[in-house]
Amino acid sequence: MITYLTITFNTEGARPSEVMDALHGLGFEPTTGSYDFIYRWGNKATVEDAIYLADKVHQTLKGKHVLFKLQTVSDYL
Repeated sequence: MITYLTITFNTEGARPSEVMDALHGLGFEPTTGSYDFIYRWGNKATVEDAIYLADKVHQTLKGKHVLFKLQTVSDYL
């Protein structure tokens, strides 16, 4: 699976570089295109794993005054 993350920043919130550093600590990589970050699952992950990752993103971004959107998709057919 692959999890894509989109961030909406607020001028009253954390700097983009601060958010990037925090997300990098969770294993997200910055990317270009329609999404801001990508998380590549190293093994066959479950939906429960994706929910747990969403909880970690929520906790990590708490207080940074940003909005986020996650999309997790299968990387195999």
